[in-house]
Amino acid sequence: MTQTIAPRARTLVLLILAVAGALLAGAAPASAHAALTGSDPAQGAVVDTAPTRVSLTFSEPVAVGDDSVRVLDPKGERVDKGDPANPSGTTYSVPLVSGLPDGTYTVAYQVVSADSHPVAGAFTFSIGAPSETTVSVSAQASDDGLVGWLYGFGRYVSYAGFAVLAGGAAFVLACWAPGARVRAVQRLVVSGWLALTAATLGLLMLRGSYTTSGRVGDVFDLELLGDVLQTKTGAALVSRLLLLAAAALFIAVLFGAYARTADAAPDHPGDGDGGEPDKRDLTFGLALGGTVVAAGLAASWAMSEHASQGLQAGVAMPVDVVHLLAVAAWLGGLTALLVALHRAPVETPVGHDAVRRFSRLAFGSVVTLAVTGVYQSWRQLGSWSAFTDTRYGQLLLVKIALVAVMVAVAVLSRRWTRRLADARGSAAAEEAERAEEEKQPAGTAPATASETSETSEAGKTEAGHDAVRAAQLARQRAATEAARQKRLRDADPNRFGLRRSVLAEAGVAVVLLAVTTVLTQTEPGRTEQDARAAAATSSSAPATGQGSGAVSLTMPFDTGGTNGEGVVSVDLDPAQAGDNALHVYVEGPDGTPVDVPEVKIALTLAAQDIGPLPVTPDRITTGHWSASGVQIPMAGDWKVEVTVRTSDIDQVTVSKNAQIG
Repeated sequence: MTQTIAPRARTLVLLILAVAGALLAGAAPASAHAALTGSDPAQGAVVDTAPTRVSLTFSEPVAVGDDSVRVLDPKGERVDKGDPANPSGTTYSVPLVSGLPDGTYTVAYQVVSADSHPVAGAFTFSIGAPSETTVSVSAQASDDGLVGWLYGFGRYVSYAGFAVLAGGAAFVLACWAPGARVRAVQRLVVSGWLALTAATLGLLMLRGSYTTSGRVGDVFDLELLGDVLQTKTGAALVSRLLLLAAAALFIAVLFGAYARTADAAPDHPGDGDGGEPDKRDLTFGLALGGTVVAAGLAASWAMSEHASQGLQAGVAMPVDVVHLLAVAAWLGGLTALLVALHRAPVETPVGHDAVRRFSRLAFGSVVTLAVTGVYQSWRQLGSWSAFTDTRYGQLLLVKIALVAVMVAVAVLSRRWTRRLADARGSAAAEEAERAEEEKQPAGTAPATASETSETSEAGKTEAGHDAVRAAQLARQRAATEAARQKRLRDADPNRFGLRRSVLAEAGVAVVLLAVTTVLTQTEPGRTEQDARAAAATSSSAPATGQGSGAVSLTMPFDTGGTNGEGVVSVDLDPAQAGDNALHVYVEGPDGTPVDVPEVKIALTLAAQDIGPLPVTPDRITTGHWSASGVQIPMAGDWKVEVTVRTSDIDQVTVSKNAQIG
């Protein structure tokens, strides 16, 4: 098999491009998920006189509604009046009633970022001096419950459906024309269309509740649905449904007129007599129309999500479209190849030429993914530290690792393809040689004319007397031969190896698609770091009446199991309302740091019925865990609970109280 680039060289190129996403330094600010970067009054501030309004500043423009910003007094009564206004840029303000008494007030906000994701949070400020409050600050946003889970699942199904629909059709058109007549391939592509259509309808219904209340009952609220249709995301979902109608017509032609013209023998429209003008025109029309429809479907994501906001949006959206098309061609085509290898009938086998064509298509797709992925990563991260310090960066590292694994498995597939081609070439040569020998068998005299005539007459007589039996015997012989060929095909070690490697690729692809879906719902690293910096600035500002300095708590524990004794220390800095840095240290009885499988923290302010607020710190080094940006909504006597697990079954929870503020 002729190759332009050697497999090892190709693998090296792809791995280099995949890791090149780390070259992200020196970018100008960009944003996607909105983050609160400032407020007036500031978080945890104590002001002398009652403000006339509360202002919130976000990292990007957001969509606000009537109840997007609420200000509650110490008794939980609303003290804001009127709708939120947008006086300038990314700042939104809501007026307050006059004559507010002293005490602690809670500001709760829930907005929708320009890339379609809901953003919620809360903080407190005080007038005169802090006071007790009956407001319960919920840690759950509208996208954290069942509706949020269903919405995330719908996004995964929609991505998977698009990949199978577009990639499966591309596999048939570009790699294996006879696949248009294979029932299993037809079912695969139609299933992709059904999955994408159902998921899009589900996302449209869930969208209103997902961005507002998070309640299941609001999924069927027609008023909310009407509001959704007026948004950019709603318009994108409706456009996707319209394009899916065009995709249905494309599928009908692909598996109808095109399937009837597909030659059963060649693997590709260009083989055999596939050069007829009408067939060439149909193939060209399907390829052009399918590309337009697939690009339109991909654009329905690009126009409403990360690519539509931030730095160079005009460049990022078409790059995102190309990225999604490459994903579909690779992963969807891989799925179609796997189905064809396992389910294709004996009379329409997947030839090595089809596998070779898909290998070339996949290589081009991966190169495209690497190049567009580098650009997207540069927009969303912007620094080396964001790779390890943010959840987005960590997920991106996982995605890069999965791509590298898929490329390595793809190299194995190419080797099996080459062996399969070599084996088929040898088998074809042997068959041709055997056929040539059978034309003139040694020691056999040619039949005379009279013998031939007598044999012909006898055959005709027998056929005439028992035509039904002859037809049955012919069908039995055909079935027996088909079963024999299937056994031989399945026993081929090269084909078996190719099936295993393609199945492994498909398995990694499923995980890769899941990670990609989570990435689209995760706050980009650049925005997360900007929000942390802004919150740190806000929390470090001097606030009258607030305490200062870190709080350190030391608690002995004993889980009851082997090596279950020790001491856990918790440090909170600056131990004020707002953002705090939390550090956890676990030591053995002798004072040396020890690792345990799990450490969890929960914060509760029982006097105000707040909490428990969960905190899951990240492991830093042996015996040391840390969490940044820990939100403590107000001052008070907080209960700090630490759960330490030392084995699969041994754990204990210890607690101490700490004065915050």
